[in-house]
Amino acid sequence: MKKVDVILGLQWGDEGKGKVVDVLTPRYEVVARFQGGPNAGHTLEFNGEKYVLRSIPSGIFQGGKTNIIGNGVVIDAVLFREEAEALAASGHDLTKQLCISKKAHLILPTHRMLDAAYEAAKGSAKIGTTGKGIGPTYTDKVSRNGMRVGDLLSPDFESIYAAAKARHEKILKSLDYQYDIAELEKQWFEAVKYLRRFHIIDSEYFVNDCLSQDKSVLAEGAQGTLLDVDFGSYPFVTSSNTVCAGVCTGLGVAPNRIGEVFGIFNGERCAQRAKRLQKCVHGAVADGKFCVVIILPAVIAAAETQRRPILLPAQHRHFCRFNG
Repeated sequence: MKKVDVILGLQWGDEGKGKVVDVLTPRYEVVARFQGGPNAGHTLEFNGEKYVLRSIPSGIFQGGKTNIIGNGVVIDAVLFREEAEALAASGHDLTKQLCISKKAHLILPTHRMLDAAYEAAKGSAKIGTTGKGIGPTYTDKVSRNGMRVGDLLSPDFESIYAAAKARHEKILKSLDYQYDIAELEKQWFEAVKYLRRFHIIDSEYFVNDCLSQDKSVLAEGAQGTLLDVDFGSYPFVTSSNTVCAGVCTGLGVAPNRIGEVFGIFNGERCAQRAKRLQKCVHGAVADGKFCVVIILPAVIAAAETQRRPILLPAQHRHFCRFNG
C-alpha cells in the first residue's frame, strides 16, 4: 500500500512551497490540501502565466491529477469562486479535477465580521489576522457549531445558515461592532450555488481508497511550522495544525500511512546560515532564494555526533522534531 508524502513550510509561511509543489506534482496522481483557509496562497507560474492558489491544490495545473480539498480546510465560497473562475478562464476545468470534502467547514459572511470585531476589541494587543474569518470558523468547528460543505446538500441548508448567523449576530452585538453584510451575503449565496457544481465527497474514504489502489498522494501544507496553533510562536499563529500530524486529522489517514516529508526552508529568511545549512542537510537544493530540505532524523544525529550545532540551530531542530 502506498503512503502519503507531505510538503510543508518550515518557517512562518512564504517559503516558496508553491514553486516546489509545481516541480513535485508530476510524480503524483492525487494532490490534497489538508489545513488552512484562503490565506496569501501559493504563487505558481505555468505556461508563462502567474497564478495565486489560496484554497485549490497546486496539482490543478497538471492534467489527469485528482485534487482534493480535505476536511481540515476552511472554505470561503466567495473567494473560492473568484479563484476557480480565474483558473477556468485560463482553460483549467476544475469541475473534472477537483473534489471537496463534505466535512470541510464553510467561512460565513459573519465570520469575517467576527474576525474584524475580535481584532478591534484587542486594541494594541491585536494579533494581525488576515481578516478573512478563518479563526472564527475554526472556533465554530471545535465548539461544534460550524457549518460544513456537506450542509450544502441538506434540505435544511437555509435554516442551518440562519441559526449560525443569529448566533454570530449576538456576539457582534455584545462587542458593539457595527457592520453591514448585505452585499457580501448576496455574493456568498451566489457562490454557494457555484460550489455545488463540484464533486462533494467523503474525502477520508477517497484518499484511503487511493492508497489501497497504490496511487501516489501528495499532501500540500499551507503556512509554516512556526505558525502551528500548538507548536508555533503562539499567540501569533494560524488556527490549524500546520505540522505533519495535521495531515492525519486533515485528510483522515493513519500515522503509519505518512511517507516522505519535504520541508521548505527560505534561505533569504536565514541568509547568514543558508550556505551552512545546505552543507549540513542532505538533499538541500537552492536557487539563492529558498532551500528545499528533506527532513531526515539522520541529520539531527549527524549534527549532534559531530558537535556542530551551528549547522543545525534550534529552529531547525524544532522543524525536525515535529515533522518527522
